Amino acid sequence: MHTRTARWVSLALGLALVAMTVAGCTSPTPSATTGAGASVGLPSGAVVSGISTNSLGASYVSSDRGGFASSGIWVAGTGKVIVAPDLALLSLGVEAREATVAVAREQAAGAMTRVQEALKKGGVADKDIATAYFNIQPITVYEERFQGSYRYSEPKIVGYMVTNQVTVKVRALDRVGPLLDSAVAAEGDLIRVNGISFTIENPLPYAIQAREAAVRDALAKAQQFASLTNITVGKLLYITETEGTPAPQVYERAAMASFAADTTTPISGGKMEVTVTIQAAFSIP
Repeated sequence: MHTRTARWVSLALGLALVAMTVAGCTSPTPSATTGAGASVGLPSGAVVSGISTNSLGASYVSSDRGGFASSGIWVAGTGKVIVAPDLALLSLGVEAREATVAVAREQAAGAMTRVQEALKKGGVADKDIATAYFNIQPITVYEERFQGSYRYSEPKIVGYMVTNQVTVKVRALDRVGPLLDSAVAAEGDLIRVNGISFTIENPLPYAIQAREAAVRDALAKAQQFASLTNITVGKLLYITETEGTPAPQVYERAAMASFAADTTTPISGGKMEVTVTIQAAFSIP
């Protein structure tokens, strides 16, 4: 009996060892990760063979196993075109403060009429003068009041303010200073010069040039990265424009001097940048 029992125990132990071996062989292969629990997202059976980055703004990841291959060089390209602006945008306004709305409105209306007449006399077309803002609001002060031992402030309307602002397009940049002087001379203390900016009326040709430069920059980076790492640049897989300035901003701020009766105000448009940034991906054969 003892011999038969020992044989059954030996057989049970052998079966248990076989089951443990089979379970270990069929356990799932862990997926590749980046960081804490982040999956690379490779298809089943893929083995990561290299992930590299460099200081040139480019990186690549490649994998290969059993007929599956995925690889790429990712680069960013930037193109810039420096141009002179051909359009000035003036923000001009008038502001009248009077005891009644009627008087304040009348003063503001007369002031803006004289400003526009001065601009038109200086060569600005009607279509290039547009109302940007009009507002009537009360002028309020707070007076101290007492009620027994309690002190409080009570609002009181003492007048009204009328504001009228226009945006003016000036196509001859050498006329910006004289036009400002004419507007100031026409209305004096009621005039408000809110700002001057410069732009390009048709930026599309410069954006095309900047985009071409961005593509050349991306290609050069990909080629340099490939030569430094002994790989080959393959076909283009992906390209997109990530940033651009189709309506470019001022590159050099205008220099404005204080208004003087006997001196023309100097205004400079400076230079501007039209910039386009792209991202591209190339395969690694």
